[in-house]
Amino acid sequence: MPLLEVRDLSVRFGEIEALHGVSFTIDEGAVVTLLGSNGAGKSTTLRAISGLVAPRAGSILFDGRAIAGLSPRAIVKLGVAHVPEGRRVFPGLTVRENIMLGASNGNASSAAIRREADAMFDVFPDIRHFADALGWTLSGGQQQMVAVARGLMAKPRLLLLDEPSLGLAPVIVQAVFQIIAEIHKRGTTVLLVEQNAHMALKVANWGYVLESGGLALGGDPETLWSDERIRDAYLGGGQAKATR
Repeated sequence: MPLLEVRDLSVRFGEIEALHGVSFTIDEGAVVTLLGSNGAGKSTTLRAISGLVAPRAGSILFDGRAIAGLSPRAIVKLGVAHVPEGRRVFPGLTVRENIMLGASNGNASSAAIRREADAMFDVFPDIRHFADALGWTLSGGQQQMVAVARGLMAKPRLLLLDEPSLGLAPVIVQAVFQIIAEIHKRGTTVLLVEQNAHMALKVANWGYVLESGGLALGGDPETLWSDERIRDAYLGGGQAKATR
């Protein structure tokens, strides 16, 4: 049984149909990427899974349980964490305090949550030195690491990452994707929305392409790399294949 199963998902915003009939599955332990142009429905798909938007039709099953219609808090408690686009680090809080906000277990003591937050610095050593610094003082790449660490505080079985490399320098993008690979090694399933298709397909086991709110194509990274339509639209044409 897949860890996540999306069946005929449709989402509307007023008269705009953002998603229509989208279906896909994710096996436990996989890294799956959603590719597509701006406005294709990638972020809306993540928001529907995490409960931030309500589907008009279709179903979402997590570990066999229907979760469409549940609150975001309830979905987090089931094991789904969402790191949205834009990092959204709270500037008036320290790095450690930002990370601690990700803890989903309301029964844990503040001391226990603090210990778990401190343990995140083993996964993200680049921000250890800034544990007591305010969030706004960090670079964009460091803030992205804080946002991912905050998502991991919920101990998710499924981590939804929305554009983690957006606006980052190339060297920082490399570091962020190394972290995604490390998260995968630790056993967390990842659904990754990413404009940088080159990097996304390097870490993914499987990919899906969304076009105009519908699922256009799915396949393993090699299949997607070899598809001329995908290369032309998202991977820089033939040159991308040559430099794979």
